[in-house]
Amino acid sequence: MKPLLKTEALEIRTATAQLVQPLSIALYPGRVLTIIGETGSGKSLFAQGIVGNLPPGLHARGRVEFGTGFSEEGRAGGRQALWGRDIAVLPQEPWLSLDPTMRALGQVSETYRYVRGTGAEASHRLARQDMARMGLEHAEAKFPFQLSGGMAQRLAFAATHAGGAQIMIADEPTKGLDSARIGEVVELLQAGLANGGALLIITHNIEVARRLGGDVMIMHKGKVVESGSAEQVLSRPAQEYTRQLLDADPKRWAPRSRPIFTNEAVVQVNDLAVARGGHTLFEGLSFKTRRGEIVGVTGPSGCGKSTLGDVILGLMNAREGTVTTQAGAPRVAFQKLYQDPVAAFPPSVTLARNLTDLVSLHRLDSSRIDVLLQRLRLEPSLLNRLPGNVSGGELQRFSLLRVLLLKPVFIFADEPSSRLDLITQQEMIELLVETARENATAVLLVSHDEALIDAVSDQRIRLGSLNPSTNTAEHADTLTRLQPYPRVKRA
Repeated sequence: MKPLLKTEALEIRTATAQLVQPLSIALYPGRVLTIIGETGSGKSLFAQGIVGNLPPGLHARGRVEFGTGFSEEGRAGGRQALWGRDIAVLPQEPWLSLDPTMRALGQVSETYRYVRGTGAEASHRLARQDMARMGLEHAEAKFPFQLSGGMAQRLAFAATHAGGAQIMIADEPTKGLDSARIGEVVELLQAGLANGGALLIITHNIEVARRLGGDVMIMHKGKVVESGSAEQVLSRPAQEYTRQLLDADPKRWAPRSRPIFTNEAVVQVNDLAVARGGHTLFEGLSFKTRRGEIVGVTGPSGCGKSTLGDVILGLMNAREGTVTTQAGAPRVAFQKLYQDPVAAFPPSVTLARNLTDLVSLHRLDSSRIDVLLQRLRLEPSLLNRLPGNVSGGELQRFSLLRVLLLKPVFIFADEPSSRLDLITQQEMIELLVETARENATAVLLVSHDEALIDAVSDQRIRLGSLNPSTNTAEHADTLTRLQPYPRVKRA
């Protein structure tokens, strides 16, 4: 059987350094290859080298071949003619693959029409079916900026999948999704394999790798340290690094002691009701977040988790209820860690300049930058790069560094580890918790990972989009259902 995709000694380099060591793979019809590894290990760069869309300053050596008979050197650019039709690419950041000026339905239907040549009426019908399957039937007329991160990821997947390419390269296709939506994406990926396609997937989600099966490669610092069947590598790893990666799963984290908080509330929410686009997301929500306390928020995609944080930060208004913040604290003391770090950094300014400007504007201690770089395992050389030229996980850690420089009293952390591998996620979350305890910083932590929230949170908030009145708050091990409250206007 002839492989649909083959690489021969494909390596990724700068002018002076080798970032990914020569790597040869063969991907056959109906097969999946999953690449797992730490953030910055070279997984995404290898995939970009295959596709032919490496960032400026990087280039590929070696050879790339496709089952159609197409073959070229890694440096060449002829592969771009295959994009969409023979090889589909789902990038890590959905905002990089979505047109910000086009409504959601059009993004999917135009793929059917202009890539597959389907008629206009059939394209719209098929696009609606795809969006309904992904739980996006109510988002057809929305623009990407009106969608949550998880909804945008599902839309990007639907638009990419509609092209019908035999080879799909998916970089973190399930990040930012709840367990139900992850299952739907896995089923769609498996359907493509059943039709004779092949899948190269990059993921930090060990469970996704197990469910997809096939072959798994573990990458570390630009080279493959272990490879084999998914069952073998993920159940009986031979290398110590692979074992460390698996042990960093939040399900295996040691339980933490939960302190009793008796100090003042940094944020107090009373009888909050929030609607978006005429749809009520939640109502009757009340809770306090005290100094040094970690409050975890969970719920399905689109239920209002990110919106809750935006209301607390004053970025949008609630329909009803009040939000009271710590008296005397300046606005800059209330910070947000964005779910999509790309949207939080100016694209044409280096990371070094970004941090320098922040230090200058707020008269901060610049010596803390080096300390935080070391704690977050960020190479100082990355400071000279633009945000688009570092990995999503590295950029998310720079987001945390920037927030910690400001010594905030409150951090709204919106899926802060969704782009991180398990090892780096554990280190980042531990640093966030340590910082909260040491500096008496209140944290509202949003995540789809129930195990992660169980491991670190002192209080739980559960939101659900199907019935807004069933939202619940949980403190310690006691679950309390929120009862209807008299409706009041926001103060």
